[in-house]
Amino acid sequence: MPTIYHHIAALQDTLKPLRSEQRIALVPTMGNLHDGHLELVKMAKQQADIVVVSIFVNPTQFGEGEDFDSYPRTLDEDVAKLATVGADYVFAPSIDEMYPVLPPPTSVLAGAITTQLCGQSRPGHFDGVGIVVSKLFNIVQPDVAIFGQKDYQQLAIIKQLVRDLSYPIEIVGAPIVRAADGLALSSRNQYLSAAERQMAPILHQELQRLAQQLMAGNDQHELKSLLAETQTRITDAGFTIDYLDVRTEQLDAVDNVKSLKENNQKLMILVAAWLGRARLLDNEIVTFN
Repeated sequence: MPTIYHHIAALQDTLKPLRSEQRIALVPTMGNLHDGHLELVKMAKQQADIVVVSIFVNPTQFGEGEDFDSYPRTLDEDVAKLATVGADYVFAPSIDEMYPVLPPPTSVLAGAITTQLCGQSRPGHFDGVGIVVSKLFNIVQPDVAIFGQKDYQQLAIIKQLVRDLSYPIEIVGAPIVRAADGLALSSRNQYLSAAERQMAPILHQELQRLAQQLMAGNDQHELKSLLAETQTRITDAGFTIDYLDVRTEQLDAVDNVKSLKENNQKLMILVAAWLGRARLLDNEIVTFN
């Protein structure tokens, strides 16, 4: 069973003598763990000798009217699951432990990358992600940190943060873990009703369809048309789209599909859509080679 720490100093005291000879991995989570999280831990075990999993529902990344109060807190169940995949330590701090002053007067800004896609409908969200991830990096001082690719924009922002703040940490993106019917695993999937859960895989199916169309397409006009058609199909299926877009791996706008295709560059199809109470995120990589 992993050892649980609720206080920063106690965790640091434990990790300090281990750091010189063993490689440490961090898996940041908000708890309510599912198989996708457990795959992150398995990947961390391959990357390091010691795995620390943080479980903290971070108030600074929730906006007004979002589900901070109702977000499931399931620490006992989470720790039991982590024991099955060999996590060594669980860091489960209180809000007061993480934020002596709330809201914190210090911010970690990630620039223009935070104001698009999820950042448009969730202003301030990535500022909250930036400060909590920075704090976790400083507390744990890992050699490597594992993040899921389902939250692709978040992963890109964290890579930028590590680069710009010179953290000596390797950031590893883990592939999306999906249910048998293709739905990307997420803690928020539990908000889906039984009928909505049956509909939910349509989102990924439409991304797959669009990916096939893009691999056959060539120009920007066609891209806009395909995006519009895909958005209509998703909406007609019962979703409310937050955004649907095609970007480069660096999240730059796509001006010329043909040029990217000729240079064997990848595209990212990114979507966020509401189905009932659940805001579903997903993405699909388009590879031309």
